[in-house]
Amino acid sequence: MSRLQRYNPGPGVADLWEYFRRPQPYRWPILIASTLPMVLILAWATSETALVEPERPKVTYISTLAADRSDEEIMASNIANQEKQDARRAELEAVEARKRELYRALGAASGMDVEAMERQAAEERAHEEAAAAAKRQEVLETRVVPGAADAAERGTD
Repeated sequence: MSRLQRYNPGPGVADLWEYFRRPQPYRWPILIASTLPMVLILAWATSETALVEPERPKVTYISTLAADRSDEEIMASNIANQEKQDARRAELEAVEARKRELYRALGAASGMDVEAMERQAAEERAHEEAAAAAKRQEVLETRVVPGAADAAERGTD
């Protein structure tokens, strides 16, 4: 209860009003001088208007491929890109295999059951791959042309 009385603005407002009601020679000029800056700032801020719509942004499309490529050129570039991706994936798999080999050596040196840890990691990887395959299958079935999942499995159009 004492905190509410401590932060109650009522007595302060009453004191200000009592002080302001006393007859003083410069009461009105001081009041006008003290409120004038705020009134001017508010008048300036509220008078701002935008009469013209903003200019539409200019979009620049960047294309790194020629628009007049033939289907053979497109397929050749896709095959080259896929080969690059396969090479990168093989490098990453080699790095991961090397890491597993180093961790296997570290675990064996530490006296851990390395085979059990490898089995658990293999199970986790298989579970993640199965989840990713299920997600791909779901996307193919629901978001792409119906029957695309079967065609993707057969490798035909």
